[in-house]
Amino acid sequence: MLGATYFRFALGGKKKACVARVCFFAILFQMNDTEKLVDRLLDSYRQHGGINHIDGVNLPSKLKIHHVTQGLLRLLFPGFLDCAALHSSELERSTAEQVGDLLEDFQNEILKSLEFQPRKGDNTALLEQATGVAAWTFFESLPEIRRLLVTDVEAAFDGDPAARSYEEIIVAYPCVEAIATQRMAQVLYSMEIALIPRIMTEWAHMRTGIDLHPGATIGESFFIDHGTGVVVGETARIGRRVKIYQGVTLGAKSFRKDSDGRVIKGTLRHPTIEDDVTIYAGATILGGDTVIGARSTVAGNTWLTQSVPPDSLVVSVGQELVIRPKSEIPGEITWGDYQI
Repeated sequence: MLGATYFRFALGGKKKACVARVCFFAILFQMNDTEKLVDRLLDSYRQHGGINHIDGVNLPSKLKIHHVTQGLLRLLFPGFLDCAALHSSELERSTAEQVGDLLEDFQNEILKSLEFQPRKGDNTALLEQATGVAAWTFFESLPEIRRLLVTDVEAAFDGDPAARSYEEIIVAYPCVEAIATQRMAQVLYSMEIALIPRIMTEWAHMRTGIDLHPGATIGESFFIDHGTGVVVGETARIGRRVKIYQGVTLGAKSFRKDSDGRVIKGTLRHPTIEDDVTIYAGATILGGDTVIGARSTVAGNTWLTQSVPPDSLVVSVGQELVIRPKSEIPGEITWGDYQI
């Protein structure tokens, strides 16, 4: 084939023949370099097996989990995320078909997860049985997740004066997608299903800019206003009717290490936010021992690593952190009016 190309160019004159020679040898050199590159990559695979999974169990498919997560969101919000209109007369058939398809796909991915991180004493038969139980347990949680999401949408509508309808919140607000995905992933996380919960929440993170770890526990009526840059860590505990704004971090203050200097996994590292707390934009709250008491307000750009009693107002003034009981602050205030 390369020779035929050369002669076709040659028939058109010396100039074309010269160009053809250059192209011909360039391709040969490229093929040779490609072979060398492949050899180097294969050598890297042999030397650094920890970054690949050749000859191991088949990992859950990232793309399949993304696809399933989108399908699950359509189940949670029927008619909102579909291209075609959905009529009530079609709802039963459509729901049954979606559950059947998603259940089959999800079981396949859960089996891969359990094979990757099997439980003690599990054999092939037990893994398949555990897969079915886990998948069905997850799907049975969807009605309860929908109940919680209704409270989240209501909280968004009540907490945002720009919101015109529940429909606008569901189809347009990034917090709904992020929270819905986290609530589903949290069910799988609580069942100790490896990899899949994190794939789900990172998919939502990429789409929304909201990073909610599947390990976090979140109460009902949760609202994230705007949402960009919000980070909620694995062991964070968030109560009911909590509202947070963009750029808020609920993170770890430090990491305990074992005698070999390795970070100890599974410890309580992230704060607890009690009921009816509001946290304004850019606030950073760190530490597993940090508890923000119920009905408290944390001002924007506050750095907080200590607990706060209930009914407190927390404000940063220069380098100083000021915590005042709300009962001592008369009337309605705005941040611009408030003087420490």
